[in-house]
Amino acid sequence: MAAVGENDDMNVHRGRGRHLVAVTGTLGLVALAGCGTRLPDSAFVRAQQQAVGVAPSADASAGPGADGAIPSGGPQAPGAALGPGGSVPGAQTSTGPGTATGQQALGNRASDVGVTATSITIGNIVSKTNPFDPRAFVGPGYGIQAFVNWTNEHGGIHGRKLILKTCDDQGSGDANISCVHQLIDKDHVFALVSNAILDYAGASYVNSKGVIDMGSQPIDNAYEQYPHLFDIYGEYYPRDGKQVGFNGKLYGGTEVYRYFSRKFPHVKKIAGVVEYNQAASQRFGDSIVQGLQHEGYTVDKKVVNFALPDYDSVAIDFKSKGVQYVYDTIDREGNIRLCKALDDNNVKLTAKVLTPQSWEQSIQSDYSASPQCRNELWVTGNTLNFEDTQYAPVRDFREQMAADQHGGPDQLSEWALEGWAGGQWFADAAASCGANLTRRCVEAFVNSGKPYDAHGLLTSRVFIEPKRPPEPQTNCINVARWEDSRHAWVTQVRNMQKNCFTVRELPYNAS
Repeated sequence: MAAVGENDDMNVHRGRGRHLVAVTGTLGLVALAGCGTRLPDSAFVRAQQQAVGVAPSADASAGPGADGAIPSGGPQAPGAALGPGGSVPGAQTSTGPGTATGQQALGNRASDVGVTATSITIGNIVSKTNPFDPRAFVGPGYGIQAFVNWTNEHGGIHGRKLILKTCDDQGSGDANISCVHQLIDKDHVFALVSNAILDYAGASYVNSKGVIDMGSQPIDNAYEQYPHLFDIYGEYYPRDGKQVGFNGKLYGGTEVYRYFSRKFPHVKKIAGVVEYNQAASQRFGDSIVQGLQHEGYTVDKKVVNFALPDYDSVAIDFKSKGVQYVYDTIDREGNIRLCKALDDNNVKLTAKVLTPQSWEQSIQSDYSASPQCRNELWVTGNTLNFEDTQYAPVRDFREQMAADQHGGPDQLSEWALEGWAGGQWFADAAASCGANLTRRCVEAFVNSGKPYDAHGLLTSRVFIEPKRPPEPQTNCINVARWEDSRHAWVTQVRNMQKNCFTVRELPYNAS
């Protein structure tokens, strides 16, 4: 397979770009801006808005890569040298986080809130029972649950077991505040890990208490504002607790659009963008239009009525204009209906590009009424494909998800894998502290300025706080395509760590 990217010899590749999630509801649209080329299918629209070693059940808080083997040694005991990205030099198979000996574990102590000699209590908040889409935000919760179970089965972190406390904030800001107080004030969690929060109304309280929020989906802009919040993608914003991004501006790269123009050099660069007639959807849709135009595409933008969308008119117009690529800022149901209209009107595309939030195993059933469009679905992201079990970290994830009874098409997704990756990031940071585990030590690991890749699961990412947006930026992406013949997402790049593009970062309003 010929390489499409560039800058293959660079030492550090960032997976940073535009992040959008679309979620429909009854109160309107909310934009979720962030980083990464993740265009999660739910972010343009905010809706209208102690059992150690086991996944939480009744005990849980209630409440409103490269080719070849990738080291996946997990957090190691003190004395094991950690290589770049937390990988262990020489490791070829997954040995598990719990390689600390009994003697080493004896050195542990109650070194911080939520930490004892034998356990670490962490929390997770997902907007599960929201009024819009019960599948929209659950992926990271499945992933961190699987990682906790797997870690405990392999000895824990430096001899400490993980205790996971969970809370469903129901997609409500008020309920999110209740979850935050439950986990921090009553459950006394050491950190929050792999959150997926629609309305992070409790973020300022989390930050004020110095509680680490790590490896989470940046659906809410809080991750571009507060210094103790670390999303799964890495950031280059000041995060001073005051401004969001750079004075209310976020930045996204054009690497996705450049990838497709290089992948299909003989295909006309004509793209369609579909938006709802709501402010957030249009704001982020317009940012996609800006990026496409910057890369030399002719763009046909279509705004559809959120309440009464006419996708047939969109399809007919795209066909008459010769559109080859379709992007959108609409939700899952909107995409399903759009694809059906494209099939009904025999619109043949080179690629219908989805977001990482739509990188799910349920594609075959979700798009059952549009087989032609279904086989034109592509997705881009910054993480290994959850289908690629030739890599040890993905294989561990899949095996544990199955063991947890979460291995079905409605649970397997890229966001679930990123929930696992968030747990891995936390575990590596915690393991670096040895017996004296503190929040200060964990933050020092994350803020070290060294690129991290979760043992090859992620494109390299880092947290830095520059005074101004860096230009240009080198962003690396993974790409997959749905293939009916294999009933799977099939990776299209040889090495996502080298599928990189030096592009401009274009500004757009955070809100």
